[in-house]
Amino acid sequence: MKFTVGDETLPPVIASVIKKPSAPSVFLGWEFVEADDEAGTATIAFNATEQVCNKWGGIHGGMVCAMLDDVLSAAIGLKVEWGEIMPTLEMKTSFISAGKPGRLIGKGRLIKRGKSIGFAEASLYNEDGSLMATASCTSSFVKLKKKEK
Repeated sequence: MKFTVGDETLPPVIASVIKKPSAPSVFLGWEFVEADDEAGTATIAFNATEQVCNKWGGIHGGMVCAMLDDVLSAAIGLKVEWGEIMPTLEMKTSFISAGKPGRLIGKGRLIKRGKSIGFAEASLYNEDGSLMATASCTSSFVKLKKKEK
């Protein structure tokens, strides 16, 4: 099923970030664009301000990694249920070109979901469409336990 901005029914991970975004997601300017749970793809935009740049004006590499981690999580999150999380076990990032402030587009793809482990890949693009960085990750699927009262 394809999902876009404004849909009433969204995958749990996307819905939860829209409803209550984390401080890092807000700082990075996280914005849901679209997702397709059958294809295992998610597109997330970021409003990269000068606050995420290094002293030379390029986007700091750690910020690029954080953005890619959000994109990877959105793609992997298409295959989780409410009450399930998917912490990143490992992530590899390749920096292709300098990141520039502006509206960045991240495209993620779930490669495989097993019983307890998932694999995904993502690309992050500058506003002009140039490829900035790519990443791949391995994530674990964990069912949260209900708190006892």
